[in-house]
Amino acid sequence: MVNRFVLNGISYHGKGAIQEIPGIIQSKGLQKAFIASDPDLIRFGVTAKVTDLLDANHMAYEVYSDIKPNPTIENVKSGVAAYKASGADYMITIGGGSSMDTGKAIGIIINNPEFEDVRSLEGVAPTKNRTVFTIAVPTTAGTAAEATINYVITDVEKKRKFVCVDTNDIPDIAIVDPDMMSSMPKGLTASTGMDALTHAIEGYTTKAAWALADCLNLEAIRLIAKNLRSAVQNEDEGREGMALGQFVTGMAFSNVGLGIAHSMAHTLGAVYDTPHGVACAMMLPIVMEYNADCTGEKFKAIAEAMGVDTAGMDQETYRKAAIDAVRQLSADVGIPSKLEALKEEDLDFLAESAAADACAPGNPKDASVEDFKMLFRKLM
Repeated sequence: MVNRFVLNGISYHGKGAIQEIPGIIQSKGLQKAFIASDPDLIRFGVTAKVTDLLDANHMAYEVYSDIKPNPTIENVKSGVAAYKASGADYMITIGGGSSMDTGKAIGIIINNPEFEDVRSLEGVAPTKNRTVFTIAVPTTAGTAAEATINYVITDVEKKRKFVCVDTNDIPDIAIVDPDMMSSMPKGLTASTGMDALTHAIEGYTTKAAWALADCLNLEAIRLIAKNLRSAVQNEDEGREGMALGQFVTGMAFSNVGLGIAHSMAHTLGAVYDTPHGVACAMMLPIVMEYNADCTGEKFKAIAEAMGVDTAGMDQETYRKAAIDAVRQLSADVGIPSKLEALKEEDLDFLAESAAADACAPGNPKDASVEDFKMLFRKLM
């Protein structure tokens, strides 16, 4: 069997990494940036950490901020129009998954205009051209969109999210600077961190998992378990550990896929606007219980990466220990375990949507629509 692995061309890591941006721009002979960043990051001065560098170096740019959590088809379409009107020749995405995903879709459509309806990008789209040159600067330690070939767009009209997988969309440069993440409030740090843990655990247990991805995902689990609580307290060491952990699993899960915790989280986000990381955190231990009997000895390694001493444990015990460790971390960082908005009358639509999600086939255990209903009910 042949396994493909797609990575960024270049990535920069560590405090102050954003200082590399002007030199990158100059070395590439780029003229004007289209900056995709959400309104809150602009309002709180986070985006300015990058634009101030551009100003200091007399570099032209235009900011696009028609971006919302769970970005929509309309956000993308208006962004494409704004990019065309801006005269930009490259893009800088600054933010979490929302800004990154919006920017990915814009960049792909600019160089592949036959996909301007946006919906046709769903799944593995047969694009021919690379996205516009993109420098990605994450401000959350969760989605790892700066390191992946994936993005997710919300179809408001159909009340669903769809996943796009495209090797042409991976940013050219990733700038992973924990200083850009220091302004995240506790709740966002917690939810994005649990999203990263979900990436790592699902990527480690997915049907497509293999040795290279497993090495990365196990290390990511270890980094996240060690550092998330500290990051929520805004401690420097925790921030740095989470910045690295989320990127490490991003490299891996981007190449091997995810599972039904993400399928269900996408559906909850589309129907109830549940923050993605919160939805992932609520679903992860429930899905781990469902998948346990199809994971061999992998839950032993997960438990140990989470800090559990598994000496003397039998299979049933270490599987439970892994799930309990995930639940405890989620509780410790303040993630709820129940979703009050969830209604019995929505279950048919939720289950059918989750079953149709692009992440579902990667789950180690196949799930029927009835299985999805059962799993959703555990949130009620």
